Amino acid sequence: MRATGEDVTWVLVDGENIDATLGTSIIGRRPQPEERPRWDRLVSFATREWGRRAQGVFFINASSVIPQSFVQALKAMDYEVVLLAGAPDEKVVDIAIQRTLQALAGRDDDVMLVSHDGDFLDDVAALIDDERRVGVVAFTEFRNAGYNAVAGLQKFDLEYDAAVFDAQLPRLRVIPIDEFDPISFLGA
Repeated sequence: MRATGEDVTWVLVDGENIDATLGTSIIGRRPQPEERPRWDRLVSFATREWGRRAQGVFFINASSVIPQSFVQALKAMDYEVVLLAGAPDEKVVDIAIQRTLQALAGRDDDVMLVSHDGDFLDDVAALIDDERRVGVVAFTEFRNAGYNAVAGLQKFDLEYDAAVFDAQLPRLRVIPIDEFDPISFLGA
């Protein structure tokens, strides 16, 4: 991670987790280009939401192949790209994110984790204090339920709050009654 000399919001992206959930659980196939997240919007969302500069860090398992064009696109969006390799039985992305969360415990920076994975619960909970903001960004219905019990954790939906998609995804959503608008399914 870059040393910034200023407080920053670190946006830690578990891309494999988001991609797998999107393709397998939501769309049921390989996403079309307009159904893929616009990762630059995620960093912009973090900046707007918490009013401080955000730095995206995208973790990629490069044990078998390096997705060069995707890496270049992320770098053009000013993401820190972390290419990882390990044994076939190692969850290298999870290990790296856990180590990063643990390293951030000694800093004052805010943290937004972009993942559904419950493997990060303890490390995320350890970051919460009276001064630092900590959030998890995911598809709400697929986010590990353990995050709901973490006091002080802010929760954001990747599609509805962060607005990183060009097309509306085919999701079923529990709608708070205050937000219910029958016109949305009755048509104009």
